Amino acid sequence: MRFDIFTLFPEVCAPYLQASMLGRAQQNGLIAVGLHDIRSWTTDRHHVTDDAPYGGGGGMVMKAEPVFTAVEAVLGSPPVCPVVLLTPQGRTFTQAVAMEFSRLPHLALLCGHYEGIDERIRQHLVTDEISVGDYVLTGGELPALIVLDAVSRLIPGVLGDPDGAQDDSFASGLLEYPHYTRPVSFRGWNVPEVLLSGNHAQIARWRREQALLRTWQRRPDLLEKLELSEKDRQFLQRLAAEQTDL
Repeated sequence: MRFDIFTLFPEVCAPYLQASMLGRAQQNGLIAVGLHDIRSWTTDRHHVTDDAPYGGGGGMVMKAEPVFTAVEAVLGSPPVCPVVLLTPQGRTFTQAVAMEFSRLPHLALLCGHYEGIDERIRQHLVTDEISVGDYVLTGGELPALIVLDAVSRLIPGVLGDPDGAQDDSFASGLLEYPHYTRPVSFRGWNVPEVLLSGNHAQIARWRREQALLRTWQRRPDLLEKLELSEKDRQFLQRLAAEQTDL
């Protein structure tokens, strides 16, 4: 899969893209990332990409011309792939959206900055808008990296464990179960016996119940949307009964 990131600050993105899983995924040809400095498509001596807003007010606004020129120079006119603007006004980014994007062969990510972008970019260039949460950041670079990272993990071969992404929190609709590794005992805190038993059926059930428990404790809203088995429902009923008895 190919990603193209359009930004005023490529130096913010480059180190993260070169490290760890994303770096290996690029080396192995599983993803390709183009990092494009919007300033490179300005025509004035000072490479100006922002200006004061019409109508007054504080802050500066990203100009339409360099953004359009950059995106169309790389992706064509019209662009050959979806162009996603990272903005607090967009639809909320979730694991389901990450899976939706992972089915695409090509995705462009446009990083906003300053007070905002010229509205004509949103109206005539952008095809989707994504928010990573109900808060405001300095720019769209961190959200773009979040989207790229979450989507890349779903591409076959990117993770060392082929089933790793399926077990992640939210992938199954539940928060992920607890993990343990060596040593068996640390400061008197022991690994649950079931994980040492070698009984894979019991381990699978324990992990399912722990995921249900953690979700019930921390994100009960997720359970309302989940299709549960009869065993799942019985386990949750026991949890509710135990809480009532306290």
